[in-house]
Parts: sequence; C-alpha cells; structure tokens
Amino acid sequence: MIIYEYPFNERVRAYLRLEYLLRRLDVLLQRDTDIDHHFAITTLFEVMDVASRSDLKTDLLKDLERQRQQFNAYRDNPMIAVDMLDKVIGQIDAAHSELRAQNGKPSQLLIENEWLMAIRNRTGIPGGTCTFDLPSYHAWLHADSNSRRTDLQGWTACFAPLASALILLLRLFRDAGAPQRIATVRGQFQQNLPQGRIYQLLRLKIDPSSSLVPEISGNRLMISIRMLQKTDSGQLALTTQDGQYEMVLCA
Repeated sequence: MIIYEYPFNERVRAYLRLEYLLRRLDVLLQRDTDIDHHFAITTLFEVMDVASRSDLKTDLLKDLERQRQQFNAYRDNPMIAVDMLDKVIGQIDAAHSELRAQNGKPSQLLIENEWLMAIRNRTGIPGGTCTFDLPSYHAWLHADSNSRRTDLQGWTACFAPLASALILLLRLFRDAGAPQRIATVRGQFQQNLPQGRIYQLLRLKIDPSSSLVPEISGNRLMISIRMLQKTDSGQLALTTQDGQYEMVLCA
C-alpha cells in the first residue's frame, strides 16, 4: 500500500519535508558510489535550508512538551500499562533535553565550513560542480568511499538532536489516529471535521495496483479528497469509479 500524508498546518508541513530529506540522506549515505555521495551533499544542503527556520526548534520543543503532558495525564487510567507509559515519556524527555541542550542553529558549523559553502553556492548553477569549477570537490569524490562516508557522517551529526526529536514526534502523531473506512463516489469524498479537535495529519492508504493518485485538501473544518487517474493522453483526470479506502486522522 502507498500511504499519502496531508499536513493540516505549516508546522507539520515543515516536519514532513525535513523527515523526507533526512530519510533520503540516510539512504544515500549507505551507498558507495561518488554520484550517490554527491547527491548526499546536495540533500544535506536542502536539510540545512529547512532546518534553518528560526521557529523549527521552538515548535519541536513545544510539541514534545504537549505530548509529555498528554501522556502524563494517562497515569491514573487503570487501562494503561504504566511501564510502557514510562518508556514513552522517557523517550520524550530524552529527545526534549537533547534538542534543548543544542545551542544556536544546528547548521552553524557547516556554514562556517568554507569548502562546503563553496560547493553549496555552485549547486544552484546547472552543471556548476563540474571538474573545472571545483577541482578539490572532484578530488574528494574520487577518494575512498569509506573516507567520504566518514566526512558525510561528521557533517550530518549536527542534525542528530533535531532528527531524533522530529522522528519521535511524527511517530507519536501517526500513532494517535484511529483508522476509518471511507468511500468515494465517482472519485470524490468530503467530510466535515468535528469542532474542538485539532488535527495534525491525514493519512490515506491507496493500493498501487489501482493506479489512482489522491488530491487532498483540507482545513480545520473540512477535508476533501479527489481520486485522479492517468488518461490515455498522459494527463491526470478525476476518476468516475467508486472506491473504498483506509484513512487516518491524527489529532
């Protein structure tokens, strides 16, 4: 199944973008070819751009604190396993403390690296990292793959507290939702959202064999889903078929 996610606010939108980049960076780091490590560096620059948001760290700390308060409220519930509750709260406390202890912007050390910044300035130019433009970078790409990987791991280490907090928080968001079955009529579905609840994320499961692509929109009052299908001309158009899918609203 393919899971499509839709964030209900800009804060979660930034979280998902950063998570996507961190996952891509992790995959590229495990590989050995010079081209993979080139794209690992360009992905690192994208991580820097997203992580440079002045309010990102503050938002993560606030969201972690909210999660801690919500889980602490379950302590008097006899249906809750206290050992599991303590484990989750311990993870939240550890991520919160580690992120709070990091001073300044996570990417500050990278910004001070003139060699990296020279590469960053050239990546915005088509073909700007050619051999004749950056000979030292060309030499680095021809170094041993383990040596390159060690460098990359050192450069990405500054994002470790941010990444740990982000991954934990998104897992808690996703686990907070209950699956529900929805039905589209001629490819369309709408649902009013209950007042008084704040949703962070919508998750929709689609069978890839259906060749359908969802177009999701929403706000605090309502969500709308349109199922699109590729036509013979290669364009996406609204399907006329009815269907049933699994949707999760994460509050």
